[in-house]
Amino acid sequence: MKTWLALLLIALALPAWADRFSVPKHAAFDEECASCHLAYPPQLLDAVSWRALMENLPRHFGVDASLDDNRRLAITDFLTRHAGRGGSTTSSGKPLLRITETPWFRREHDEIAAPTWQRTAIKSPANCAACHTQAASGDFRERNIHIPKRGTP
Repeated sequence: MKTWLALLLIALALPAWADRFSVPKHAAFDEECASCHLAYPPQLLDAVSWRALMENLPRHFGVDASLDDNRRLAITDFLTRHAGRGGSTTSSGKPLLRITETPWFRREHDEIAAPTWQRTAIKSPANCAACHTQAASGDFRERNIHIPKRGTP
């Protein structure tokens, strides 16, 4: 009886854990990636996607984010070691490069209306920290969400 109760409690807690990611420390990752945007938890993409993203840094979403080979390889190694396990590929089999295109992201944000993403304080679905107040620590739980109102800076 105790075993079943413990399993039930664990199962009920899983949804709460699903929105928390560990954000391991890595100096080069923190310096390079977090200098322009949130240092996204590596679990948000799989290893194939992280490799593809890191191999195309000269054209990183319209910005040249090139790194020297040693630094790029160190960050790639870090990201792939801590990557998510789910497949992150497009219908054509290419790796997904945008976290906002993953099935997890779409499922979690399906109730957000398109105009919300364009609010001044949000600007883009990739700006996690605009609504997820604890995103930098890997905490995306609903209790830590504050969606900026229309017209807020």
